[in-house]
Amino acid sequence: MRDYLKFYINGAWVDPVDSSRTLDVINPATEASAGRISMGSAADVDRAVKAARAAFPSYSTTSVADRVALLEAIIAEYKNRIPDMAAAITEEMGAPATLAQRAQAAMGIAHLQAALTVLKDYHFQEQRGSTMIVKEPIGVCGLITPWNWPVNQIACKVAPALATGCTMVLKPSEIAPFSAVIWTEILHAAGVPAGVFNLVNGEGPTVGAAISSHPEVDMVSFTGSTRAGIEVARNAAPTVKRVHQELGGKSPNVILPDADLQKAVTAGVRGVMNNSGQSCNAPTRMLVPNSRMDEVLAIARAAGEATTVGDPASGATIGPVVSDAQWKKIQSLIEKGIEEGADLVVGGPGRPEGLERGYYVKPTVFGRVNNTMTIAREEIFGPVLAILGYDTVEEAIRIANDTPYGLAAYVSGTDVEQVRQVASRLRAGQVNLNSSAPDMMAPFGGFKQSGNGREWGDHAFAEFLEVKAVLGFAPATKAA
Repeated sequence: MRDYLKFYINGAWVDPVDSSRTLDVINPATEASAGRISMGSAADVDRAVKAARAAFPSYSTTSVADRVALLEAIIAEYKNRIPDMAAAITEEMGAPATLAQRAQAAMGIAHLQAALTVLKDYHFQEQRGSTMIVKEPIGVCGLITPWNWPVNQIACKVAPALATGCTMVLKPSEIAPFSAVIWTEILHAAGVPAGVFNLVNGEGPTVGAAISSHPEVDMVSFTGSTRAGIEVARNAAPTVKRVHQELGGKSPNVILPDADLQKAVTAGVRGVMNNSGQSCNAPTRMLVPNSRMDEVLAIARAAGEATTVGDPASGATIGPVVSDAQWKKIQSLIEKGIEEGADLVVGGPGRPEGLERGYYVKPTVFGRVNNTMTIAREEIFGPVLAILGYDTVEEAIRIANDTPYGLAAYVSGTDVEQVRQVASRLRAGQVNLNSSAPDMMAPFGGFKQSGNGREWGDHAFAEFLEVKAVLGFAPATKAA
Protein backbone atom coordinates (compact mmCIF):
# COMPACT_ATOMS: atom_id res chain seq x y z
CA MET A 1 0.00 0.00 0.00
CA ARG A 2 1.28 3.42 -0.98
CA ASP A 3 0.38 6.35 1.25
CA TYR A 4 1.27 9.57 -0.54
CA LEU A 5 -0.44 12.08 1.72
CA LYS A 6 1.89 15.07 1.31
CA PHE A 7 2.34 17.59 -1.45
CA TYR A 8 5.65 18.86 -2.79
CA ILE A 9 5.82 22.65 -2.39
CA ASN A 10 8.87 24.91 -2.33
CA GLY A 11 11.32 22.01 -2.32
CA ALA A 12 9.77 20.05 0.57
CA TRP A 13 7.06 17.49 1.24
CA VAL A 14 4.36 19.30 3.20
CA ASP A 15 0.97 18.49 4.70
CA PRO A 16 -2.15 19.70 2.86
CA VAL A 17 -4.05 22.65 4.29
CA ASP A 18 -6.89 20.19 4.98
CA SER A 19 -5.48 16.74 5.69
CA SER A 20 -8.89 15.13 6.21
CA ARG A 21 -9.65 14.69 2.51
CA THR A 22 -8.06 11.56 1.03
CA LEU A 23 -8.75 9.29 -1.93
CA ASP A 24 -8.14 5.59 -2.40
CA VAL A 25 -6.26 4.82 -5.61
CA ILE A 26 -7.71 1.66 -7.14
CA ASN A 27 -5.62 -1.00 -8.85
CA PRO A 28 -7.71 -1.71 -11.97
CA ALA A 29 -6.49 -5.33 -12.18
CA THR A 30 -7.80 -6.21 -8.71
CA GLU A 31 -10.40 -3.51 -8.00
CA ALA A 32 -8.71 -3.15 -4.58
CA SER A 33 -7.09 -0.08 -3.08
CA ALA A 34 -3.39 0.25 -3.92
CA GLY A 35 -2.84 3.31 -1.75
CA ARG A 36 -4.06 6.75 -0.80
CA ILE A 37 -3.41 10.35 -1.74
CA SER A 38 -4.50 13.60 -0.16
CA MET A 39 -6.93 15.71 -2.13
CA GLY A 40 -5.82 19.29 -2.45
CA SER A 41 -7.72 22.55 -2.40
CA ALA A 42 -7.45 26.05 -3.80
CA ALA A 43 -5.43 26.97 -0.71
CA ASP A 44 -2.84 24.29 -1.53
CA VAL A 45 -2.66 25.54 -5.11
CA ASP A 46 -2.16 29.08 -3.87
CA ARG A 47 0.78 27.99 -1.71
CA ALA A 48 2.34 26.15 -4.63
CA VAL A 49 1.82 29.03 -7.07
CA LYS A 50 3.37 31.50 -4.63
CA ALA A 51 6.40 29.21 -4.28
CA ALA A 52 6.72 29.02 -8.07
CA ARG A 53 6.33 32.79 -8.39
CA ALA A 54 9.04 33.40 -5.78
CA ALA A 55 11.42 31.01 -7.55
CA PHE A 56 10.84 32.47 -11.02
CA PRO A 57 13.12 35.56 -10.93
CA SER A 58 16.13 33.44 -10.04
CA TYR A 59 15.45 30.34 -12.13
CA SER A 60 14.37 32.28 -15.24
CA THR A 61 17.79 33.94 -15.40
CA THR A 62 19.86 30.77 -15.08
CA SER A 63 22.19 30.07 -17.96
CA VAL A 64 21.61 27.48 -20.65
CA ALA A 65 24.62 25.63 -19.26
CA ASP A 66 23.01 25.51 -15.82
CA ARG A 67 19.78 24.11 -17.24
CA VAL A 68 21.66 21.58 -19.36
CA ALA A 69 23.41 20.36 -16.22
CA LEU A 70 20.08 20.13 -14.39
CA LEU A 71 18.45 18.07 -17.14
CA GLU A 72 21.47 15.77 -17.21
CA ALA A 73 21.16 15.25 -13.46
CA ILE A 74 17.43 14.48 -13.79
CA ILE A 75 18.14 11.95 -16.56
CA ALA A 76 20.74 10.22 -14.38
CA GLU A 77 18.30 9.98 -11.47
CA TYR A 78 15.47 8.83 -13.75
CA LYS A 79 17.55 5.93 -15.07
CA ASN A 80 17.94 4.68 -11.50
CA ARG A 81 14.17 4.76 -10.94
CA ILE A 82 12.85 3.21 -14.17
CA PRO A 83 11.86 -0.08 -12.45
CA ASP A 84 10.03 1.86 -9.72
CA MET A 85 8.31 4.05 -12.28
CA ALA A 86 7.18 1.08 -14.38
CA ALA A 87 5.84 -0.77 -11.34
CA ALA A 88 3.88 2.29 -10.22
CA ILE A 89 2.31 2.75 -13.66
CA THR A 90 1.25 -0.90 -13.78
CA GLU A 91 -0.30 -0.61 -10.34
CA GLU A 92 -2.14 2.66 -10.89
CA MET A 93 -3.48 2.25 -14.44
CA GLY A 94 -3.02 -1.41 -15.39
CA ALA A 95 -0.37 -1.30 -18.11
CA PRO A 96 1.19 -4.74 -18.70
CA ALA A 97 4.65 -4.97 -17.15
CA THR A 98 6.46 -5.03 -20.51
CA LEU A 99 4.53 -2.03 -21.83
CA ALA A 100 5.09 -0.14 -18.58
CA GLN A 101 8.83 -0.77 -18.71
CA ARG A 102 9.60 -0.41 -22.42
CA ALA A 103 7.08 2.26 -23.43
CA GLN A 104 5.32 4.00 -20.57
CA ALA A 105 8.34 4.57 -18.28
CA ALA A 106 10.73 4.81 -21.23
CA MET A 107 8.84 7.80 -22.66
CA GLY A 108 9.68 9.83 -19.57
CA ILE A 109 13.39 9.63 -20.20
CA ALA A 110 12.89 10.05 -23.95
CA HIS A 111 11.24 13.46 -23.42
CA LEU A 112 13.98 14.54 -21.02
CA GLN A 113 16.65 13.58 -23.53
CA ALA A 114 14.80 15.34 -26.36
CA ALA A 115 14.54 18.55 -24.31
CA LEU A 116 18.24 18.32 -23.47
CA THR A 117 19.15 17.92 -27.15
CA VAL A 118 17.01 20.89 -28.17
CA LEU A 119 18.26 23.10 -25.35
CA LYS A 120 21.93 22.69 -26.25
CA ASP A 121 21.40 24.34 -29.65
CA TYR A 122 18.32 26.50 -29.06
CA HIS A 123 18.54 30.18 -30.03
CA PHE A 124 16.86 32.32 -27.40
CA GLN A 125 18.01 35.53 -29.14
CA GLU A 126 18.09 36.60 -32.76
CA GLN A 127 19.21 39.98 -34.07
CA ARG A 128 17.28 41.42 -37.03
CA GLY A 129 18.81 44.67 -38.14
CA SER A 130 18.90 46.96 -35.12
CA THR A 131 16.25 44.91 -33.26
CA MET A 132 16.92 41.99 -30.96
CA ILE A 133 14.21 39.32 -30.85
CA VAL A 134 14.33 37.62 -27.45
CA LYS A 135 12.49 34.49 -26.33
CA GLU A 136 11.93 34.58 -22.57
CA PRO A 137 10.30 32.07 -20.18
CA ILE A 138 6.60 32.77 -19.92
CA GLY A 139 6.51 32.52 -16.12
CA VAL A 140 4.61 30.23 -13.76
CA CYS A 141 3.04 27.31 -15.60
CA GLY A 142 0.11 25.18 -14.48
CA LEU A 143 0.41 21.62 -15.78
CA ILE A 144 -2.61 19.30 -15.68
CA THR A 145 -2.00 15.74 -16.87
CA PRO A 146 -4.07 12.57 -17.50
CA TRP A 147 -3.92 8.93 -16.41
CA ASN A 148 -3.51 7.03 -19.69
CA TRP A 149 0.20 7.71 -20.33
CA PRO A 150 0.91 9.31 -16.97
CA VAL A 151 4.65 9.97 -16.92
CA ASN A 152 4.80 10.55 -20.68
CA GLN A 153 2.42 13.47 -20.32
CA ILE A 154 4.20 14.81 -17.25
CA ALA A 155 7.59 14.65 -18.92
CA CYS A 156 6.53 16.24 -22.20
CA LYS A 157 5.38 19.30 -20.24
CA VAL A 158 7.88 19.51 -17.38
CA ALA A 159 11.01 18.90 -19.49
CA PRO A 160 10.52 21.86 -21.88
CA ALA A 161 9.26 24.05 -19.03
CA LEU A 162 12.45 23.41 -17.07
CA ALA A 163 14.59 23.80 -20.19
CA THR A 164 13.15 27.21 -21.03
CA GLY A 165 13.46 28.60 -17.49
CA CYS A 166 9.87 28.38 -16.28
CA THR A 167 8.60 27.42 -12.84
CA MET A 168 5.52 25.27 -12.42
CA VAL A 169 2.75 23.55 -10.48
CA LEU A 170 1.73 20.04 -11.55
CA LYS A 171 -1.63 18.41 -10.95
CA PRO A 172 -1.48 14.80 -12.16
CA SER A 173 -4.56 12.66 -12.54
CA GLU A 174 -5.93 11.59 -9.19
CA ILE A 175 -6.67 8.21 -10.78
CA ALA A 176 -2.99 7.54 -11.52
CA PRO A 177 -0.91 9.70 -9.17
CA PHE A 178 1.82 7.28 -8.05
CA SER A 179 4.10 7.88 -11.02
CA ALA A 180 3.91 11.64 -10.43
CA VAL A 181 5.19 11.19 -6.88
CA ILE A 182 8.13 9.12 -8.12
CA TRP A 183 8.77 11.77 -10.79
CA THR A 184 8.86 14.40 -8.04
CA GLU A 185 11.29 12.34 -5.99
CA ILE A 186 13.55 12.14 -9.06
CA LEU A 187 13.51 15.92 -9.54
CA HIS A 188 14.19 16.52 -5.86
CA ALA A 189 17.14 14.11 -5.85
CA ALA A 190 18.51 15.77 -9.00
CA GLY A 191 18.64 19.13 -7.27
CA VAL A 192 15.82 21.08 -8.90
CA PRO A 193 15.81 24.39 -6.96
CA ALA A 194 13.09 24.91 -4.37
CA GLY A 195 9.89 26.34 -5.81
CA VAL A 196 10.74 25.59 -9.44
CA PHE A 197 8.64 22.42 -9.50
CA ASN A 198 5.62 21.87 -7.23
CA LEU A 199 3.11 19.01 -6.97
CA VAL A 200 -0.47 19.22 -5.70
CA ASN A 201 -2.80 16.22 -6.02
CA GLY A 202 -6.54 16.58 -6.39
CA GLU A 203 -9.55 16.63 -8.68
CA GLY A 204 -10.06 18.73 -11.79
CA PRO A 205 -13.04 20.74 -10.52
CA THR A 206 -11.06 21.83 -7.44
CA VAL A 207 -7.30 21.76 -7.93
CA GLY A 208 -7.44 21.91 -11.73
CA ALA A 209 -9.86 24.82 -11.67
CA ALA A 210 -7.77 26.64 -9.07
CA ILE A 211 -4.66 26.29 -11.23
CA SER A 212 -6.30 27.39 -14.47
CA SER A 213 -8.00 30.39 -12.87
CA HIS A 214 -5.15 31.54 -10.61
CA PRO A 215 -4.06 35.10 -11.52
CA GLU A 216 -0.39 34.30 -10.81
CA VAL A 217 -0.32 31.40 -13.27
CA ASP A 218 0.89 32.70 -16.64
CA MET A 219 0.00 29.69 -18.78
CA VAL A 220 -1.78 26.39 -18.35
CA SER A 221 -0.98 23.23 -20.29
CA PHE A 222 -3.72 20.62 -20.18
CA THR A 223 -3.99 17.11 -21.59
CA GLY A 224 -7.29 15.28 -21.30
CA SER A 225 -10.79 15.17 -22.73
CA THR A 226 -12.18 17.89 -24.95
CA ARG A 227 -14.97 18.45 -22.45
CA ALA A 228 -12.50 19.12 -19.63
CA GLY A 229 -10.30 21.20 -21.92
CA ILE A 230 -13.20 23.55 -22.57
CA GLU A 231 -13.58 24.06 -18.81
CA VAL A 232 -9.87 24.79 -18.44
CA ALA A 233 -10.07 27.42 -21.18
CA ARG A 234 -13.18 28.92 -19.64
CA ASN A 235 -11.52 29.17 -16.22
CA ALA A 236 -8.39 30.69 -17.74
CA ALA A 237 -10.18 33.31 -19.84
CA PRO A 238 -10.68 36.03 -17.18
CA THR A 239 -6.91 36.29 -16.62
CA VAL A 240 -6.08 36.05 -20.35
CA LYS A 241 -3.39 33.46 -19.72
CA ARG A 242 -2.03 31.26 -22.46
CA VAL A 243 -3.85 27.93 -22.73
CA HIS A 244 -2.22 24.93 -24.38
CA GLN A 245 -4.43 21.87 -24.88
CA GLU A 246 -3.92 18.33 -26.11
CA LEU A 247 -7.39 16.85 -26.19
CA GLY A 248 -9.42 13.99 -27.64
CA GLY A 249 -9.16 12.13 -30.91
CA LYS A 250 -10.97 9.81 -33.28
CA SER A 251 -8.13 9.16 -35.64
CA PRO A 252 -8.70 7.77 -39.16
CA ASN A 253 -6.49 5.01 -40.53
CA VAL A 254 -6.77 5.14 -44.32
CA ILE A 255 -5.71 1.85 -45.91
CA LEU A 256 -5.36 2.50 -49.63
CA PRO A 257 -6.38 -0.05 -52.31
CA ASP A 258 -2.77 -1.01 -53.10
CA ALA A 259 -1.75 -1.56 -49.45
CA ASP A 260 -0.45 -4.86 -48.11
CA LEU A 261 -3.68 -5.71 -46.31
CA GLN A 262 -2.23 -8.36 -44.03
CA LYS A 263 0.41 -5.98 -42.76
CA ALA A 264 -1.66 -2.79 -42.66
CA VAL A 265 -4.81 -4.23 -41.07
CA THR A 266 -2.89 -6.22 -38.47
CA ALA A 267 -0.84 -3.15 -37.54
CA GLY A 268 -4.03 -1.07 -37.35
CA VAL A 269 -5.73 -3.51 -34.97
CA ARG A 270 -2.63 -3.65 -32.78
CA GLY A 271 -2.43 0.14 -32.78
CA VAL A 272 -5.91 0.36 -31.30
CA MET A 273 -5.49 -2.46 -28.78
CA ASN A 274 -2.16 -1.21 -27.42
CA ASN A 275 -2.50 0.25 -23.91
CA SER A 276 -6.03 -1.21 -23.81
CA GLY A 277 -7.11 1.38 -26.37
CA GLN A 278 -6.40 4.21 -23.94
CA SER A 279 -4.42 6.46 -26.27
CA CYS A 280 -5.79 9.73 -27.63
CA ASN A 281 -4.06 9.17 -30.98
CA ALA A 282 -5.15 5.53 -31.45
CA PRO A 283 -6.21 4.70 -35.06
CA THR A 284 -9.78 3.87 -34.03
CA ARG A 285 -11.46 4.41 -37.43
CA MET A 286 -10.02 2.07 -40.08
CA LEU A 287 -11.05 3.04 -43.62
CA VAL A 288 -10.75 0.25 -46.19
CA PRO A 289 -11.95 -0.39 -49.77
CA ASN A 290 -15.47 -1.84 -49.81
CA SER A 291 -14.35 -4.24 -52.52
CA ARG A 292 -11.95 -5.88 -50.05
CA MET A 293 -14.08 -5.63 -46.90
CA ASP A 294 -14.49 -9.40 -46.39
CA GLU A 295 -10.73 -9.92 -46.62
CA VAL A 296 -10.11 -7.05 -44.20
CA LEU A 297 -12.57 -8.40 -41.64
CA ALA A 298 -10.96 -11.84 -41.72
CA ILE A 299 -7.54 -10.33 -41.02
CA ALA A 300 -8.95 -8.04 -38.31
CA ARG A 301 -10.74 -10.98 -36.67
CA ALA A 302 -7.49 -12.94 -36.47
CA ALA A 303 -5.61 -9.95 -35.07
CA GLY A 304 -8.32 -9.32 -32.49
CA GLU A 305 -8.40 -12.94 -31.41
CA ALA A 306 -4.61 -12.89 -31.04
CA THR A 307 -4.86 -10.01 -28.58
CA THR A 308 -4.72 -11.66 -25.18
CA VAL A 309 -6.19 -10.00 -22.09
CA GLY A 310 -5.13 -10.64 -18.55
CA ASP A 311 -3.33 -9.64 -15.38
CA PRO A 312 -0.57 -7.11 -16.17
CA ALA A 313 2.02 -9.51 -14.77
CA SER A 314 0.81 -12.46 -16.87
CA GLY A 315 2.41 -11.59 -20.19
CA ALA A 316 -0.97 -10.77 -21.76
CA THR A 317 -1.06 -8.28 -24.64
CA ILE A 318 -3.32 -5.88 -22.77
CA GLY A 319 -4.39 -5.40 -19.19
CA PRO A 320 -7.50 -3.79 -17.74
CA VAL A 321 -8.84 -0.35 -18.52
CA VAL A 322 -8.26 2.19 -15.81
CA SER A 323 -11.48 2.33 -13.79
CA ASP A 324 -15.00 1.11 -13.25
CA ALA A 325 -16.37 4.31 -14.79
CA GLN A 326 -14.24 3.81 -17.90
CA TRP A 327 -15.25 0.15 -18.14
CA LYS A 328 -18.94 1.03 -17.99
CA LYS A 329 -18.56 3.76 -20.62
CA ILE A 330 -16.82 1.34 -23.00
CA GLN A 331 -19.47 -1.34 -22.43
CA SER A 332 -22.27 1.10 -23.21
CA LEU A 333 -20.59 2.12 -26.47
CA ILE A 334 -19.99 -1.49 -27.51
CA GLU A 335 -23.68 -2.17 -26.91
CA LYS A 336 -24.54 0.98 -28.88
CA GLY A 337 -22.51 -0.30 -31.84
CA ILE A 338 -24.50 -3.56 -31.83
CA GLU A 339 -27.78 -1.68 -31.43
CA GLU A 340 -27.00 0.64 -34.37
CA GLY A 341 -26.31 -2.28 -36.69
CA ALA A 342 -22.53 -2.53 -37.02
CA ASP A 343 -21.17 -6.04 -37.65
CA LEU A 344 -19.53 -7.43 -34.51
CA VAL A 345 -16.41 -9.13 -35.87
CA VAL A 346 -14.77 -10.10 -32.60
CA GLY A 347 -15.22 -9.29 -28.91
CA GLY A 348 -18.37 -7.67 -27.61
CA PRO A 349 -19.84 -6.69 -24.25
CA GLY A 350 -18.86 -8.17 -20.90
CA ARG A 351 -15.58 -9.32 -19.41
CA PRO A 352 -13.34 -11.85 -21.16
CA GLU A 353 -13.90 -15.42 -20.04
CA GLY A 354 -12.15 -16.27 -16.78
CA LEU A 355 -11.67 -12.64 -15.72
CA GLU A 356 -14.44 -11.95 -13.25
CA ARG A 357 -12.55 -9.32 -11.28
CA GLY A 358 -10.74 -6.33 -12.72
CA TYR A 359 -11.78 -3.82 -15.38
CA TYR A 360 -11.05 -6.05 -18.36
CA VAL A 361 -12.59 -5.45 -21.78
CA LYS A 362 -12.78 -7.89 -24.69
CA PRO A 363 -10.72 -6.71 -27.69
CA THR A 364 -13.57 -5.67 -29.96
CA VAL A 365 -13.74 -5.03 -33.70
CA PHE A 366 -16.79 -3.75 -35.56
CA GLY A 367 -17.07 -4.05 -39.35
CA ARG A 368 -19.17 -2.25 -41.96
CA VAL A 369 -19.54 0.78 -39.74
CA ASN A 370 -20.80 4.00 -41.26
CA ASN A 371 -19.54 7.36 -40.10
CA THR A 372 -22.86 8.43 -38.61
CA MET A 373 -22.81 5.63 -36.00
CA THR A 374 -21.98 6.53 -32.41
CA ILE A 375 -18.93 4.25 -32.36
CA ALA A 376 -17.54 6.16 -35.37
CA ARG A 377 -18.15 9.58 -33.83
CA GLU A 378 -17.34 9.33 -30.12
CA GLU A 379 -13.97 8.71 -28.54
CA ILE A 380 -14.39 5.32 -26.84
CA PHE A 381 -10.95 5.16 -25.17
CA GLY A 382 -10.95 1.40 -25.01
CA PRO A 383 -9.86 -1.59 -27.16
CA VAL A 384 -12.59 -1.04 -29.75
CA LEU A 385 -12.00 -0.59 -33.49
CA ALA A 386 -14.54 0.59 -36.07
CA ILE A 387 -13.90 -0.47 -39.69
CA LEU A 388 -15.56 1.70 -42.35
CA GLY A 389 -15.70 1.11 -46.10
CA TYR A 390 -15.13 3.47 -49.02
CA ASP A 391 -15.47 3.18 -52.79
CA THR A 392 -12.96 5.83 -53.89
CA VAL A 393 -9.90 7.42 -52.32
CA GLU A 394 -11.68 10.76 -52.54
CA GLU A 395 -14.50 9.33 -50.42
CA ALA A 396 -11.96 7.96 -47.93
CA ILE A 397 -10.45 11.41 -47.46
CA ARG A 398 -13.89 12.93 -46.96
CA ILE A 399 -14.83 10.35 -44.32
CA ALA A 400 -11.46 10.69 -42.61
CA ASN A 401 -11.94 14.44 -42.21
CA ASP A 402 -15.61 14.13 -41.19
CA THR A 403 -14.93 14.39 -37.45
CA PRO A 404 -14.74 17.18 -34.88
CA TYR A 405 -11.30 15.87 -33.94
CA GLY A 406 -7.95 16.20 -35.68
CA LEU A 407 -5.21 14.83 -33.46
CA ALA A 408 -3.68 12.10 -35.61
CA ALA A 409 -4.21 10.17 -38.84
CA TYR A 410 -2.65 7.15 -40.51
CA VAL A 411 -2.15 6.19 -44.17
CA SER A 412 -0.92 2.90 -45.61
CA GLY A 413 -0.20 2.10 -49.24
CA THR A 414 2.44 0.95 -51.73
CA ASP A 415 2.44 4.01 -54.00
CA VAL A 416 4.53 6.42 -51.93
CA GLU A 417 3.42 9.47 -53.89
CA GLN A 418 -0.26 8.65 -53.39
CA VAL A 419 0.32 8.01 -49.67
CA ARG A 420 1.92 11.44 -49.37
CA GLN A 421 -0.86 13.13 -51.35
CA VAL A 422 -3.55 11.62 -49.13
CA ALA A 423 -1.59 12.66 -46.03
CA SER A 424 -1.44 16.25 -47.27
CA ARG A 425 -5.24 16.41 -47.35
CA LEU A 426 -5.93 14.97 -43.90
CA ARG A 427 -6.85 17.54 -41.26
CA ALA A 428 -4.74 16.26 -38.39
CA GLY A 429 -1.75 17.47 -36.41
CA GLN A 430 0.29 14.33 -36.96
CA VAL A 431 0.02 11.87 -39.87
CA ASN A 432 1.80 8.50 -39.74
CA LEU A 433 2.71 6.88 -43.06
CA ASN A 434 3.05 3.10 -43.37
CA SER A 435 3.44 2.44 -39.63
CA SER A 436 6.52 4.64 -39.24
CA ALA A 437 8.35 4.69 -35.92
CA PRO A 438 7.73 7.47 -33.37
CA ASP A 439 9.88 10.60 -33.69
CA MET A 440 10.58 12.40 -30.41
CA MET A 441 11.34 15.61 -32.29
CA ALA A 442 8.11 15.59 -34.31
CA PRO A 443 5.49 18.05 -33.03
CA PHE A 444 2.49 16.43 -31.33
CA GLY A 445 -0.87 18.15 -31.12
CA GLY A 446 -4.14 18.53 -32.92
CA PHE A 447 -6.42 20.44 -35.24
CA LYS A 448 -10.03 21.38 -34.47
CA GLN A 449 -11.38 20.05 -31.15
CA SER A 450 -8.23 18.02 -30.51
CA GLY A 451 -6.61 21.12 -29.07
CA ASN A 452 -4.09 23.83 -29.86
CA GLY A 453 -0.35 24.23 -29.63
CA ARG A 454 2.26 21.50 -29.91
CA GLU A 455 4.33 19.28 -27.64
CA TRP A 456 7.55 17.26 -28.20
CA GLY A 457 10.93 18.47 -29.42
CA ASP A 458 11.67 22.08 -30.27
CA HIS A 459 8.01 22.89 -30.95
CA ALA A 460 7.30 22.31 -27.26
CA PHE A 461 9.67 25.12 -26.29
CA ALA A 462 7.49 27.71 -28.03
CA GLU A 463 4.59 26.96 -25.68
CA PHE A 464 6.68 28.07 -22.67
CA LEU A 465 8.26 31.18 -24.17
CA GLU A 466 7.18 34.78 -24.70
CA VAL A 467 8.64 36.80 -27.57
CA LYS A 468 10.08 40.25 -26.83
CA ALA A 469 11.29 42.71 -29.46
CA VAL A 470 14.03 45.08 -28.25
CA LEU A 471 14.16 47.94 -30.77
CA GLY A 472 17.35 49.95 -31.08
CA PHE A 473 19.38 47.16 -29.55
CA ALA A 474 22.16 47.80 -32.05
CA PRO A 475 23.09 51.17 -33.63
CA ALA A 476 21.41 51.73 -36.96
CA THR A 477 23.73 51.36 -39.92
CA LYS A 478 24.23 54.62 -41.81
CA ALA A 479 23.76 54.55 -45.55
CA ALA A 480 26.98 54.97 -47.55
